[in-house]
Amino acid sequence: MKLLPSRRKTPEQRTGNMTVVEHLEELRHRIVICLWAIGLAAIVAWFLYEPFKEFLRAPYCDFTNANPQLSPIAGCDLIFTSPIDAMLVKMKTVFFIALGLALPVLLYQLWAFIVPGLTAREKRWSIPFVVSSFLLFLLGAFFAFWTLPKAFNFMLGFAGEGVVPLLSFDKYLSFVFLVTLAFGVSFLLPVLLVFLELVGVVSPQWLSKYRRYAIFLIFLFAAVITPSSDPYTMLAMGIPMYLFYEAAIIVGRLAKREPKAG
Repeated sequence: MKLLPSRRKTPEQRTGNMTVVEHLEELRHRIVICLWAIGLAAIVAWFLYEPFKEFLRAPYCDFTNANPQLSPIAGCDLIFTSPIDAMLVKMKTVFFIALGLALPVLLYQLWAFIVPGLTAREKRWSIPFVVSSFLLFLLGAFFAFWTLPKAFNFMLGFAGEGVVPLLSFDKYLSFVFLVTLAFGVSFLLPVLLVFLELVGVVSPQWLSKYRRYAIFLIFLFAAVITPSSDPYTMLAMGIPMYLFYEAAIIVGRLAKREPKAG
């Protein structure tokens, strides 16, 4: 049985008139490609573990350098409390790196699965969708790392004097990954809104009309999804999301002005 069978599309698949079985077959093919991409990326990620580990520790090191009284260990070393923690942490980090490396492939496969149901005009957005989604996710990850030292200062110093944190590497990585994922996903808002505009679910006028409700929901979302729940992280997520909301309205209006093919 071939893991990657030939995928020459039928006329029905190219026009989006696919049966349920054909949709499931297409989904299976896309999932297999994603698994291969993650597996190959994991091989590369294994050799990137050491420099990436130091990169992940950087926000905590910035915090401990600015607040040495809150660090019970000299420097910014993190601990592990179980014999298997070291192995689990490395596997978790390698998987996280692999997802990042394979993200363009994953995004393209997601779009390719959706494309058969779109018009020829909407299919032209394939490359912009993949590139913009990847860059916006990276931008979200950058904002996450930028806010982490301030978030640590808010959270770890909250207990007051006489209480210091002793962070395990596993818990620290889980927190960093969660914050990064939350920012990365939230920064994909404009891509989602533009896609909904292209397929006619919402319109730029509708988004403009309900702007006030959107602002409230954006900051509510930022307050709920950020693990630290500190004001710095919430604002660092909420303000860009609002700007992306306005950008989606502009892009939607420009897209509607394009002359339709045929």
